[in-house]
Amino acid sequence: MMLSHMARLTVAGGLVLIAADANAQSIDDVRTALADGRFLEAADLGNALGTSDGYTVAAQSLAIYAHFEATDEEWNEVIERAMRIGEEAVRADPTNPEAHCQYAHAVGRYAQGVGTITAIRKGLAGKVRDALEAALEIDPDYPGAHLTLGGWHADVAAAGFLARKVYGANREDAVRHYERALELVPESKILLYEYGSRLSDLDEESGTERARAMLEMALGLPVRDAYEEYVHLDILDGLDALDGR
Repeated sequence: MMLSHMARLTVAGGLVLIAADANAQSIDDVRTALADGRFLEAADLGNALGTSDGYTVAAQSLAIYAHFEATDEEWNEVIERAMRIGEEAVRADPTNPEAHCQYAHAVGRYAQGVGTITAIRKGLAGKVRDALEAALEIDPDYPGAHLTLGGWHADVAAAGFLARKVYGANREDAVRHYERALELVPESKILLYEYGSRLSDLDEESGTERARAMLEMALGLPVRDAYEEYVHLDILDGLDALDGR
């Protein structure tokens, strides 16, 4: 995708992303770029700030771009940059719970891309869990950490016996974290999608009906930014999948 104020150069077989103007005046400039869907620009602007918050939004922007927009050729470089900047966000301020969450987000997207076996071999699931638990140690009621840890338990538990045994993931903890997130942010479009898309597997007896209700509620919530535009499309796909059950 070609973005304004961006240049792309191929160097030694790798993709280098360079912002023509990476001079953010404030973290609000970075967040505006993210909300507008200028993900690569937001990453450069956030990185240029040199603060934990700036690095955090930069890592988030790159993880979103890698998942939804990156080409196969650029994906590896983008997601590795997301992980590096996520680590920098944590180093810059270890007490920033969102920094831990966005580092976990980047590692989780990387794990999704390389597959279950490689993710287990590289210990990626453990890195995600540790980052999210660190966020909850800082703030036990941090919604994003509960949301993502719920997804972590659900996905690792679904990966099979070995993954459950190695990492201690289970469906009960997935539900516990998702329910706590729902208490904290009951009208989060992203949370309702993430929980609703997994609920049929987490509760095989009665989860499908509640999952449909969650996804329909998520569908009715306004789209606030570019990321939620992608989530909105995923919600429609999720409802189609439930209709096929």
